Amino acid sequence: MRIIGLAGWSGSGKTTLITNVVPMLVKRGLKVATVKHAHHEFDTDQPGKDSWLHRQAGASEVAIVSSRRWAIVHELGGEPEPPLGDVLAKLSVVDLVIVEGFKRHRHPKLEVYRAVVGKPLLYPDDDCIVAIATDGPLPQAQVPVLMLDDINGIANLLQAEALPRDQIGPLRDPV
Repeated sequence: MRIIGLAGWSGSGKTTLITNVVPMLVKRGLKVATVKHAHHEFDTDQPGKDSWLHRQAGASEVAIVSSRRWAIVHELGGEPEPPLGDVLAKLSVVDLVIVEGFKRHRHPKLEVYRAVVGKPLLYPDDDCIVAIATDGPLPQAQVPVLMLDDINGIANLLQAEALPRDQIGPLRDPV
């Protein structure tokens, strides 16, 4: 299992890029998983549904299983958010994991950048950024720059720069 991340500000196009590049990677014969970090409270099921009612009743974990998919919802109940390594350890074995978010974790990352978002580059302050995918020129960048519509090039980069799970570093100290 190899790991690579996408990092960038909200609105930069990380999710769109993932939905464009995953099909290409799958066509290449790779088994791909994704991990998405949410910065806010989220829910995976609907109020009133049985699994939601189980959690509301106090179940710390609820497994939802059907003939098409399964999921486990784990309530943290005041525990800290788990580090990326703990989440990766729970995944089934795949060829490539693309992590969206988890900016403070030490793993190779492709920065997704659009000037129109009005935020600064994360690079060079994050030394884990191996390249930048953008919609315009970035002559100041000292890492490879790919255009966001170069899905083949981005897929190549993700495969080439991903690291094995045991080489992923711990959480960085806040700056």
